[in-house]
Order: sequence, then C-alpha cells, then structure tokens
Amino acid sequence: MPDRKVALVVGASRGLGLGLVQAFVSRGWEAIATVRDAHGRDALETLAGNGLVSIEHLDINRPEDITALRKRLSARVLDVLFVNAGVSIDPSIAAEDVATQDFVDVMVTNALSPLRVMGALHDLVGPEGVVAAMSSGMGSVSDNAGGGWEIYRASKAALNQMMKSFAIRKGDGRTYIAMSPGWVRTEMGGEGAPLDVETSASGIAETLIARSGARGIHFVDFGNRPLAW
Repeated sequence: MPDRKVALVVGASRGLGLGLVQAFVSRGWEAIATVRDAHGRDALETLAGNGLVSIEHLDINRPEDITALRKRLSARVLDVLFVNAGVSIDPSIAAEDVATQDFVDVMVTNALSPLRVMGALHDLVGPEGVVAAMSSGMGSVSDNAGGGWEIYRASKAALNQMMKSFAIRKGDGRTYIAMSPGWVRTEMGGEGAPLDVETSASGIAETLIARSGARGIHFVDFGNRPLAW
C-alpha cells in the first residue's frame, strides 16, 4: 500500500478546523491536528482512535510553540499545510474607533501568526504540496461593496498580501492558497449562515487536492472558484 498523504491542520479543535480534519480522514489521509490546550483535544480524541489522526500542541501566537512544533515534525513530509486562524471583534466598530490592543490582537492572530507558521513549516511540504491559510471573501479589497467588519476585513486583506509576498519571495514551486470558506454556521458565522461546516470543509479539502501542483499563489473559495484580490 502506498504511503498515505498527510495534512497538517493548524487550529483544529472545533469548527472548520475540526471539519477539515474529518474531511481529510474520510478521504484516507493522515491528519496532524494542532490544539492550544487540553480542552481543545476533546473533539479530536475520538478521531485519534482510528490511527489516522495525531494531536499536537500549538498556540500560533507563541513563537516558541511554533519553533517547538517545527522540531517535533522535522522528519515529516507533508502534502498539505493548512493554517486555520480567525478572530474578530464587534463588526460594527469603525477602524478609527477601535481600541489599539483589540486591533493588534486581531492582526496578530489573523495575519502575522499564520505567516510565522508558514515560515517555520512550509519546507516540510513536498514540492507538489499545498501551503494554505484560512482567509475570507471579506479579505478582497476590490470586492468590498458593503463595508462593515472593518478590522476583520483588514486582517484578512493583510494575510492575503503577506501570503502573496511570501510565495513570490520563496519562489519554491509550491502551491500557496488563501482560502475563503464561504459563510459558514460556526461561532463566528452565526446560525443564519447558509453553509454547514461539513459542506465547506469538504469543499476546502477537494479544492486543496485539486490545486496540488498548480504552483504559485491563488485566492479561491471552497468551491475552487478564483476570487478577486
């Protein structure tokens, strides 16, 4: 039997991260899933019993955690590295009114920390593999017709821009993807969202697999549709 493909899902204790682990496992992949604390392990423990899921500790906002994870995984070869990170504040707050620390917290978690993870782990991904992060359609500057969610939009636009710069700077032939999951019924998306986690996560997994080997940087949604930067 050929070696199983391996996906590392960073931020996998709940919501879309957990759904993505389930999506890869259902396709016969091995999944390495990261959590921040013991509480976050609960939902993954049942999946880990099938031998296809291993659980690692990582708080992406702690550079020392990223360094430690890199050392623990140094002998692994990944087919997909997916960084799932997203926090928000009250979407009605205007940029000029936001508290400085709230702005910093969102930007660090949604943009800077994912890039630090990529910087530390991208070279574990095989040459035909995919390095991806959870972006958002709200990260599109040209498609912002409705306003609102100003700080969250800015953080995802920053993520997109830094990912694009990272991919160009590395020029390593890998495929880099800024992924929009759609509007999903999660804690952030709310109960009124049209997509369930399983549908979005399944589409994300299929898109990552389909884009493997495409090379360069891409901004797409869970249905593998290109989005305007």
